[in-house]
Amino acid sequence: MLVEQRFIPVLLLADGRLVKTTQFSMPVYVGDPINVLSIFNEFVVDEIIILDIAAARSRQHVPFQELRLFAEECFIPLAYGGGLTTTEQMGELFNAGFEKAVVNTLLADDPAVVEAAAHRFGSQAVVASIDVRGEPGERRVVTRGGAVVVSDSPADWARRAVDLGVGEILVTSVDREGTGQGFDLPLVSEVVAAVGVPVVAHGGARRRSDLALPVIQSGASAVAAGSLFVFQGRNRGVLINYPSRVQVEKILRSTEEPILGSGV
Repeated sequence: MLVEQRFIPVLLLADGRLVKTTQFSMPVYVGDPINVLSIFNEFVVDEIIILDIAAARSRQHVPFQELRLFAEECFIPLAYGGGLTTTEQMGELFNAGFEKAVVNTLLADDPAVVEAAAHRFGSQAVVASIDVRGEPGERRVVTRGGAVVVSDSPADWARRAVDLGVGEILVTSVDREGTGQGFDLPLVSEVVAAVGVPVVAHGGARRRSDLALPVIQSGASAVAAGSLFVFQGRNRGVLINYPSRVQVEKILRSTEEPILGSGV
């Protein structure tokens, strides 16, 4: 059914602050995480993904104290990725109130930990984040915030992740992240065709009508976006927003003009 499709805000965390990036670089301050999460509480949001881009690159510090505060203040299902390297850390994350652990570099550095986490906590609790650069025929998976290139194709990397037991794939076009150029639909289709688990498309949304395309044309189970739910207008002013359930249905039935919603 159309209404079952998920639209997921992606919030980027860096040094305790929420930021928005373009191709995961040039961070722009968005606001205090607690304030932004409290605003999202006012909407009927399916879930929120929080990615700590600083922790993902350094792999030295997972901000558990802050994450506990986020979970206490937010009544929305939460997923977190960034710097997770052990099953013990994932257990602490779940104890803090998060429902999903998002792994990226760990798939390359220590796949045995990913497999153990899926076995210990269940596949539904482990999400593989696959960051991709390049155009068709030249696409490659990247890790550590884009600093390391993996030789595997996105489809092969997704299959490997599923073989390890992950229950969901978050596929991001790094080249389109924060650019508003639209989703890389062939990339999403490639990953959807390769695996039998839900695929979340991320990277490139400019307007709300864009959210329908990965679902309708590429078979994605969900769509994630950052700038679209944080900025509005030509000047990209910060305005937290999210479509109502009625608007979600309209978006999924139409790929024409964007449907404007309220912001707080």
